[in-house]
Amino acid sequence: MKVAVIGTGYVGLVTAVCLSSLGHTLVGIDNDAGKLAMLQRGRSPVHEPGLEEQMAMAMASGLLRFSDDLATAVQQSDVIFIAVGTPPLPSGASDTRAVAAVAEAIGAALATGPAAAPPAGSRPRLVVNKSTVPVGTGRWVQGLVQQGAMAAGASQAPAVQVVSNPEFLREGAALWDTFNPARIVLGANDPGALAPMEALYAPLIERRHSCCEGTRPVPVLKTDLASAELIKYAANAFLATRISFINEIASFCDVVGADVLQVADGIGMDQRIGRAFLDAGIGWGGSCLPKDVAALIHTAAGHGLDTPLLAAVSTINKRQRLLVVSKLQQWLSPLAGTTVGLLGLTFKPGTDDLRDAPSLDLADALSCRGVRVKGYDPYWSTRWSNDGIWPEPLATVQPCGSVASLAEGCDALVVATEWPDFRTLDWEELGQRMRRRLLMDGRNCLDGAALTRAGFRWAGIGRGPAHNPESSDVSPSS
Repeated sequence: MKVAVIGTGYVGLVTAVCLSSLGHTLVGIDNDAGKLAMLQRGRSPVHEPGLEEQMAMAMASGLLRFSDDLATAVQQSDVIFIAVGTPPLPSGASDTRAVAAVAEAIGAALATGPAAAPPAGSRPRLVVNKSTVPVGTGRWVQGLVQQGAMAAGASQAPAVQVVSNPEFLREGAALWDTFNPARIVLGANDPGALAPMEALYAPLIERRHSCCEGTRPVPVLKTDLASAELIKYAANAFLATRISFINEIASFCDVVGADVLQVADGIGMDQRIGRAFLDAGIGWGGSCLPKDVAALIHTAAGHGLDTPLLAAVSTINKRQRLLVVSKLQQWLSPLAGTTVGLLGLTFKPGTDDLRDAPSLDLADALSCRGVRVKGYDPYWSTRWSNDGIWPEPLATVQPCGSVASLAEGCDALVVATEWPDFRTLDWEELGQRMRRRLLMDGRNCLDGAALTRAGFRWAGIGRGPAHNPESSDVSPSS
């Protein structure tokens, strides 16, 4: 099939690369000249393991190219994906202006360009919402496409069907998730629009691609438009709820002497519950969970519905981020004049994404209290060392090119992101570089026994009083 993907951000680029790898002819459309130049050179503007290599193979095969010519791409494609960003507004609503602009441009292209060969069976053109959009956007997009066509001089509205096809990608594992989805959700108010979408995904559904693992077919859930749109929001809201729940339990563990790791293992053995997303820490962040929870709350309020559970989920998450500051105050009171090093800065390992990363709130809170904040991140510290690039959101954080330079002169270290590299650090050597051997494990990812042997006083999240500071009288490192 001939496919256009409009928007080559994280979701759009992964979608374009993977669909071209399935044998479809893809064109990725973007109006950002700098990003487009990178893509045409075979460089990915986003950090995702394996993506650039897969992109290079698809481009070499001739099945994938990138352009800024939206009109031609639309006219020559059977399926048109909208994959532009929908960032949060201050109100919590999703900013859908880019979606609206693309929908109208699609309509104009269908009205003014030379007629493209229609899809098999003369079906209407498919416009697929891949962006995460509020419930009701599908109907709105259909109207905007028609509006754009009429404004461009069409004598009649083009035959278009809108499909909702939400993504469920994990940053750092997006390729694997795309080739091995737990399910494919397809929503349309006209069931006839779903058959060509199933054909598009057939190599994945039937596990016929070399990157697919296992032989059992992928479940395909067919729904109406509104249900498909809500599934995405509901899934992320539920995952956020699980994390906030275990963080609430972690606070209880600290006061009663329990260990949240053991508690999570115990309740996770219940098949009705499961262990996933029950890892206590300094809260969830990134581009999806915070935005989608806020958007769901906002959309519900617009329909006159109260969502106290989701409001509590968000409140717990905000509180969790500052829990580290209160623990550090027990060790280092007063905080003013001390130096704290952050291990990890991205919102999760395996990505360059700093959007709503807990490390940013932590750095700002410490800086406001007179703390000198240093930071090391396997991705951003490498960029800084190689290219001198240090992102603006980290303006309050002093960049360090290595963990050793991070530890130099620190009064405490805080694990803000659970990069695997941190599990094998030489803590004895790092401790010798620090003023005081204090470590706050904000992700519960380190070996406390090894830290204790290296002379560290350490605390985790919900690990009980045995692992928490009993006084602020901590001797300088020898």
